[in-house]
Amino acid sequence: MTAPVLSASDPTAIDRGIAVLRVGGLVGIPTETVYGLAADATNGVAVAGIYAAKKRPSFNPLISHIASIEMAEELVVFTSLARKLAEAFWPGPLTLVLPRAANCPVNELASAGLDTLAVRMPAHPVAQDLIRQFGGPVVAPSANPSGGVSPTTAAHVASGLGDRIDLVLDGGAAKVGLESTVIGFDGETPVLLRKGGLPRRDIEAITGRLSDVRPGAATSSPGMLASHYAPSARLRLNALQAKQGEEWLGFGRFAGTRLNLSPAGNLTEAAANLFAYLRELDGSGATHIAVAPIPDEGLGEAINDRLNRAAAPRMTD
Repeated sequence: MTAPVLSASDPTAIDRGIAVLRVGGLVGIPTETVYGLAADATNGVAVAGIYAAKKRPSFNPLISHIASIEMAEELVVFTSLARKLAEAFWPGPLTLVLPRAANCPVNELASAGLDTLAVRMPAHPVAQDLIRQFGGPVVAPSANPSGGVSPTTAAHVASGLGDRIDLVLDGGAAKVGLESTVIGFDGETPVLLRKGGLPRRDIEAITGRLSDVRPGAATSSPGMLASHYAPSARLRLNALQAKQGEEWLGFGRFAGTRLNLSPAGNLTEAAANLFAYLRELDGSGATHIAVAPIPDEGLGEAINDRLNRAAAPRMTD
């Protein structure tokens, strides 16, 4: 049976979402980045249910979503620099990977056996209200089958996971359209673990130059798998035009015949459209997609990161 989709404007929406969480169920929720699949972070059976519903590798950790810095302090140990970042960018598309607190209530499965935990405060009012009224952290990876294109609407969640979850809250289309940027720490040195909806330059204005994750490093953050965010169709990147048999995804002056991430060459608009357009082309039956060049600056770094992972050889190849 497909999960009901409930408008977030329904006065019962938050209460119904909380009721599902309290019994260990799974709820698709809107955030400003992409839609998340929420479960009680302290309930091991619920956390395991997320891995099962998404068919997600158990070595890929989950992000715990919180409603305040005070709630985060119950889960992780902040460094002074991490606190500055949280105060500057929360709520928003920034995830921090920090040591688990001594009495951290989040189930160990969410950390994938690591002694660190990824935490984020989402900016979407529905997500904030749900977590605040629930009274504790929820784990909420993207609400799609593992490795697939991330969902930016409630309809995407329902089509991908509707028969495996309990409820979807519809809070409109995601405004950012890319997952959060993830920052970890090597001692006091900040490390960019995943490019995302908060540009590197904004973070570096506070931290100074970020270190990049070492090639072959262990999976300490969501989004570090080589093949990820992938449609069924094969992608060819930095294409100047489509070849025979390819669908074309344009950007700026590289105009698409049907879909253009941003005719004006606006990277914010392109980020918001990326996953929805990949889904649309995939759903049209395309087997090959040619993608126009995307400038590798600002949000373009994160867009290119997602495209490179989507174009990588699949784990089954």
